[in-house]
Formats: sequence, structure tokens, C-alpha cells
Amino acid sequence: MISVSPPDASGLCSFGISVDIVKSACANARYVIAQVNNNMPRTFGDSFIHVNNIDVLVPCDEDLIESVIPEPNDVLRRIGLNIARLVEDGSTIECGIGRIPQALAEFLKDKRDLGVHTEMFGDWIIDLIECGAITCAKKSLNNGKVVASFCMGSRRLYKYIDNNAFFEFYPTEYVNDPYIIGQHNKMIGINVGLEVDLTGQVCADSLGYKFYSGIGGQVDFIRGAARSRGGKAIIAMPSTAKSGEISRVVPHLTEGAGVVTTRGDVHYVVTEYGVAYLHGKSIRERVLALVNIAHPKFRATLIQAAKAQNYIYADQIEFASERMSYPEELEHYDTLKDGTEIFFRPVKPTDEAMLSEMLYSLSDSSKRKRYIAQTVAFPHQDVQQLTNVDYGQDVSIVGSVPDVSGEKIVAIAQYYLDPRTQAAEVAFLVQDEWQEKGMGTFMLAYLTQIAVQRGVKRFYAKVLPNNKAMLAVFHNSGYEVKTEFDGEVYSIMYDIS
Repeated sequence: MISVSPPDASGLCSFGISVDIVKSACANARYVIAQVNNNMPRTFGDSFIHVNNIDVLVPCDEDLIESVIPEPNDVLRRIGLNIARLVEDGSTIECGIGRIPQALAEFLKDKRDLGVHTEMFGDWIIDLIECGAITCAKKSLNNGKVVASFCMGSRRLYKYIDNNAFFEFYPTEYVNDPYIIGQHNKMIGINVGLEVDLTGQVCADSLGYKFYSGIGGQVDFIRGAARSRGGKAIIAMPSTAKSGEISRVVPHLTEGAGVVTTRGDVHYVVTEYGVAYLHGKSIRERVLALVNIAHPKFRATLIQAAKAQNYIYADQIEFASERMSYPEELEHYDTLKDGTEIFFRPVKPTDEAMLSEMLYSLSDSSKRKRYIAQTVAFPHQDVQQLTNVDYGQDVSIVGSVPDVSGEKIVAIAQYYLDPRTQAAEVAFLVQDEWQEKGMGTFMLAYLTQIAVQRGVKRFYAKVLPNNKAMLAVFHNSGYEVKTEFDGEVYSIMYDIS
């Protein structure tokens, strides 16, 4: 039993808003009964059935079922913003129906030449087409067309797609084929989870033993996006459920919960608190990344649970960010004098592995200039102190560039405030291959800007005499710098207030 649009002059009826598995069902059914509904939109693509293949036609006009999504709240809008930051111009997106797609659409309006290849879509697509964000001009397959299996939304949506050649509907076996999905460059698969454990296993279909939905096309698009050149596979969810009573990031999945997306398939997990990139990471790195995007009130409990399971070191300190939230407003892009774009942002507890890698890559000369010591080691207990700051009294800014694992830290700048004097000690470290590109100048200027806004009065530092580049950075800062030399080290101090 199916619902179709009235036949055209050639005798073709359209499956309308729902091709998905209906076309295959008709091809295999012994007897097909079709409700012919004048309110069913006529859609294009592989979406037609000839009247000769229908046994009984039943004319009956009725309104289609509508699904109107309420306005997203602040939590969902922050999730939408975090997802949008992962979407580049020219990407092809898969994004279904519900509150998160609706929230995401608001932050995609400034994107250009987005394409759509998705199992389903809702009203969110209309505004993105009309503002010019969705053009499908850069799609690798079905160029110039929005491709979907079905849609559900308001009467406005059904009217919009009626006889609109910009939309093409295909059966699920085409739309959800990971091989087809993966042929799109920059394929962004966006799916929703119900909970994720600390190793990255995602449940999306059940609440314990109680089934909430089917698995849908989540795994199809996760794996398809992973195959795509420049693709990203994203799982999105609020950090809590039941009005904030329980965490969706959990030590282990609820008893009876099914694993829809395995830990080996998960790439990005997004909540309102940020983005965790898990693919190729160790269990310890996964735990820290997921705790970092959990709700702050559950982070200490998650850390303790991870220690009990030996997922992380026994001496792992609790995140300072539990006391103060991550300051997104301090994220900042800048361009070095050679044209390279650098992303400057506050350090995160999850940066320990990346920062450790940068520190151990330093030349002996760079270590000596920064730490004023011949031999320097960077054990876990020390590095984790560098990445766990309260974002209030002490500030650490890292400079990062894109990398196969997401990003790579190439510089760090810090100040440590003495609240009694409102004077702060400043320190910088730039990876050898990134030195002499103006990185230190940028980082000092930005650190100074932050400090002034927070009422810091003075900066001071100790610099070796052979570290001429760092001395030049301070003396060219635009401030009146006072310098004292004790025969071994220069003491730098200047007023920034």
C-alpha cells in the first residue's frame, strides 16, 4: 500500500516525498494498492512508478503528515555552531530532520557552494537554498542537484519541492550506499547519538533495553564520509539528558544499549562544549577528549571512572575547566608574514599529547633558550600541568595548523599571574621550523591584549642573551621595556596598563 501523485500524461506517478524503500517494495510485491493524492508533491529522480505496475488506484485527497520543529534552544545552537566550524565551503552535507539540523542551518548561511546528499531533510534546507549557501555546484555526483531518499516537514516544504527539478529523490540502496557517499569530495555526515561511552562507542537507537528508533543510515554515512576525500564523519548530541540530570558521555553504555557506531568508526563527536576528534586515538586520548566536551559537572566523575578502568594514568589531575568554562571568545585566526594562517586558541586538557610531541621535537638550542637548562625532559605529570589551566588567573594560548589528525600545535605562549601584584610572568615556545616567521610577535601581542582586558598591570620574563629573536620581540612590542643583565640572564619588565 503506497501513496503517489496523480499520473502524468505518460502514466507515471511520483512517489513524492518518500522514495526510500517504497520503490523496491513495489518491485517485489505481488499486489500494489496506490492512494492517488493530489496533495502529494511530484518529485524528480528515480521516483516514478507507471500505472501499469499498480494493481489498484484509489483516488483520495488528504493533507500530508507535517513535522514542525520547534525553535532550537541555546544548547542546540552551540552544537550547531560547533558543527558549522567543521563544514568548509564546497562541502556536501548529510543532515536529517530534527532540532540539531534546524540549529545547524542557522550557522551555515555564510557558507558557499554547499551540496546535499542525505537520506532525509526538513524545512531547514529552504532558507539555505534561498540565501545561496546551497548550490550543489561543487558536488562530485548528481552535480547541481539535492539528492535525498525522503523528506518530512511543513506544508511549505512540500510545496517547495513540488515539480522542483533542483531536488532528486532516489531509493535508499543508492542514497545510503557508502561507496556512493564516499565519492563526494568533502562529504560531511552529521548524525545524532543518544549516548557515547569513554572509548567512543555510540548508541543511537535504544535507551537501555527500550528501543527509541532504528539505526537508520547512521553507519552508512559515517563510513561513507570517512571514505571521502576531505570528508568528516560527525556524531552530535547535547552533553546531558533529562533536563541536565544525566550525562550523555558515560563511563559505559547503559545496560541493554546497542552499539550503533563502533569506536573504530567514530571520528568527530560534538556537544555544546566543543569537538572531540577520536579517530586513530589511544583510549587515554579518547577519554580526555570526551571528558573535555562533557558537561562540566560530570567531568570529575568521568575522570574517576576512567581511572578505575585504567583508561588513564592514576595521577591524571581533574580538569581545571570544571571551575571555569573554555573561553571560546579567545579563539583567533591570524596570518603570518609568509601567508600561513595560524589558529590561536586557549590550551585544552586534551592537548597534552600534541604539546608533548611538540616539546620533544624541539632542538637542544630551543630547549636551552626556553628553559635555561642543558637537559630537559617532559614527563606526563609536568605536561598535564601545562594543559590544565583555569582560564582566569593563568592563560595559555597555543598556535596550531591543520594536520592529518585534525591539528598540530606549533607554538605556545603563557602568562602566570601573581594576584597580589597583578604582574605576570610571560613565556613563549615556538617549534624550530616555525621560528623566524613572526609567530612570537603575534603571540605576545595577543597575550598582551588578553592581559590588558583582564586588568594585568605588568609583564616580566627572563631571556638568555643568545636568544636575540625573543629579546627583539619584547623590545619591538611598543612598550617601554626595562632590562637588567646579571651576567647570565636578562630580566625583562614593562608596564602594560
